[in-house]
Amino acid sequence: MYRNDATGPFFALLLAAALYLSAYLDGRRIAAMGGGYEDALTVGQIGLITFATLFLIYALIGFFSIWLEGVELRPGRRLPSPGAAVPLVAVLLAVIEAALGGFFVRLMLHHLTVEPVSAAAQGAVFGAMMLVGAVLLAIYKKYYLGDEVLVEEEHSEVPW
Repeated sequence: MYRNDATGPFFALLLAAALYLSAYLDGRRIAAMGGGYEDALTVGQIGLITFATLFLIYALIGFFSIWLEGVELRPGRRLPSPGAAVPLVAVLLAVIEAALGGFFVRLMLHHLTVEPVSAAAQGAVFGAMMLVGAVLLAIYKKYYLGDEVLVEEEHSEVPW
């Protein structure tokens, strides 16, 4: 395949939004039938949310691939030339990553010594650290690594 097409990820994103919406509306219907507040997720809602998350991840991977590699893959070697803003953004993200790491360590020490900290707060800080790290890796791949596209003949010696 020599082209990255956005059609599949776009429809996966629409399907994910529809599944998330149906899980939300199902919860609202259950709450209305019970005459109040919904306490827990049903099995159907968990299934809808799971498949919606799966399609959302597929769409994000597709759009991310288009951003990194472009729409059309061209054989040869291309060396990127980052502008002046890219290193500045990378340094800013690295500082944010270090600050989040320090905050996470302080949060763990507070949890161990003073009082328990909620798991949601710990997970949110760690998730933010991972997200900033992923953005840093993407910036490095996009603006500092050269792209090399190797094109093979369709009839190679590989049996499949």
